[in-house]
This record gives sequence, C-alpha cells and structure tokens, in this order.
Amino acid sequence: MAEDAPSYDPPLPIISGLTCRCPRCGKGPLFSGFLQMAKSCKACGLDFSFADPADGPAFFVMTAIGMIVIAVFTYVEVVYHPPLWVHAVTVFPALILGCLGGLRPVKAWLVASQYFHKAEEAKFSSLGGHGEGGFGNRGKARDRAA
Repeated sequence: MAEDAPSYDPPLPIISGLTCRCPRCGKGPLFSGFLQMAKSCKACGLDFSFADPADGPAFFVMTAIGMIVIAVFTYVEVVYHPPLWVHAVTVFPALILGCLGGLRPVKAWLVASQYFHKAEEAKFSSLGGHGEGGFGNRGKARDRAA
C-alpha cells in the first residue's frame, strides 16, 4: 500500500447500513435516490459498482414486516374482534410503510456486508469436471461400456 494512500477504518456493516453511509469511510451517502445507489462515495471515492444486493433486501423486509404485521393483526382479531374496516385502514398502511421504511437500511446493510466481507461471485473448481460418468461424459462412458 502506498504511503500517501489514506487508511480507512470501516464501520461495522450494521452501522453503515442503518445510517445509509459508505461502507468504507462511513461518511459519504450510499444512495443518490430513494433506492438508487450512488456511483461512488463523495467522501472517499469508493466505486459502488461491486454492490449487487439483488432482491435480497425486498425479500428480507417483506418477510419480516409481513410476519410482524400479521402477528399483530391476528392478536387484535382474536382479542378485540374489530370490524373489517379497522383492519383495512391499519394493516395495509402498516405493511406498505413498514416495507418502504425498511428497504433503504436493509439494502445499505447488505451492500456494506458485501464490502466488509469482500463478497464476490462464486467460483467452483469442479464445475464441468465431474469425471467419468459426469454430466458431460454420460454418452462417452456408455459407449465405452458397450
């Protein structure tokens, strides 16, 4: 590492996730829009092209918020038996607001975790090398046996 290159002490992924800040310096914003990631950090210049949280944030947020809201819905229904309109004006907004409110920090947390743990695409050394009778050699093995 060059002597003039700045040294960074990255924050924990949960900290940079909850604050929606750069996973390297913890200062620059991670997003340029509501869920649109910035091209790079304005503070340290980290290129965010490495980040690919895909559908992970949406899945985790919808699952967690759905379980919580449905548990509360079930409890209220069993204990109080409110009319249907009470559920309609409480459950749907709770689901929508909970999911929208949780998406940014969860996406930022997953991106920060990718950076922190140096995640990359998997590379399998055995891919295509299954040996005799493997996926690519079935016909050859059968021909030799005959």
